[in-house]
Amino acid sequence: MFLRTALVAATAVALSAALLAPAAAAPAAGHGATREAVRTAVAAGVPGVTATARDPHGTWSTTAGVGDTRTGAPRSALDHYRVGSITKTFVATVLLQLESEGRLSLDDTVDTWLPGVVRGHGNDGRRVTVRQLLDHTSGIFNYTSDEDFARTYFLKDGFLRHRYDTLTPAALVALATRHEPGFAPGTDWSYSNTNYVLAGMVIEAVTGHSYAREITRRVIEPLHLTGTSVPGTRTTLPSPSSRAYSKLSDTATGPTYDVTALNPSLASSAGEIISTSADLTRFYQALLRGRLLPAHQLKEMKTTVPVPGDPDSAYGLGLIDRTLSCGVHVWGHDGGIHGSSSTAATTADGRHALAVNFNGDWTGDPGTVLDAEFCGS
Repeated sequence: MFLRTALVAATAVALSAALLAPAAAAPAAGHGATREAVRTAVAAGVPGVTATARDPHGTWSTTAGVGDTRTGAPRSALDHYRVGSITKTFVATVLLQLESEGRLSLDDTVDTWLPGVVRGHGNDGRRVTVRQLLDHTSGIFNYTSDEDFARTYFLKDGFLRHRYDTLTPAALVALATRHEPGFAPGTDWSYSNTNYVLAGMVIEAVTGHSYAREITRRVIEPLHLTGTSVPGTRTTLPSPSSRAYSKLSDTATGPTYDVTALNPSLASSAGEIISTSADLTRFYQALLRGRLLPAHQLKEMKTTVPVPGDPDSAYGLGLIDRTLSCGVHVWGHDGGIHGSSSTAATTADGRHALAVNFNGDWTGDPGTVLDAEFCGS
């Protein structure tokens, strides 16, 4: 998550996962509750919503609201959108593939692959492992929580001046390491986008290729995710797409701004990917069915740590473990970035999946749509 949004929502909405034992994954009867939840979100102020579900009966989509508040054009089931922190599951998948190939160990220190990068103000990459990056137990400061960064890239005056800035992963990490770590590695949990910027840098160090190339080669192309891309510094969305809207404020009131165009390098490998609801459901189903990882690595990915302050949450390696209100157990991730709030999840057997996107970042919870799809309420 990035806005409100910036990362308050990342640890609250985006991480409403669960420690409870898996429950039977009985799909709700039909999708009527999902359709109603989507309409309710729009009635409560979200500009527009698009959602796609996949289950043994086929693929089903619904939309509500508008994709463009100026023209009144509706949202489309085919919309491309920025998925924010859902990117983290893709990154973790690639690192686990590299582990399965014997090219790294999750217990390698960050310094093994990025010598000297994590240093200063109590930070020490010789004490942080790759695994601790992926499950957010590193203690490394979250760069998006830096006050100057937030003013520059999340609030109105700064964003409108700097929306097209190019930021390098090294610069984002350097910003984070100006702050002391929140705790000693492995002793606590705290969501940090810096962890996944470093994870992307580790992929490059191991393979000699960008994390974007490796995700494309290892995940996007094999699964034929034709609507999914890693944009780098590209500021626009592929067509079809809707506009993305934000208050560019820490409140839900005031003017609404079109924030569709931006340079996603500010999110880097923590939240840069663009996708569609259909592609996200296909990705998570393939992942949980073992099509992307050997059994050992998938087990590692699903090995979770508790989220402090949220007894119903647990976090694996780029994967959220969540038990819904009716006891149905799902795996996935949430993501937010300027003007876009999303969630995607599937049952543990990969048979039933949903992905949903709101094209506004100041109101609503995509998790309510998730609950409606799997619980019928």
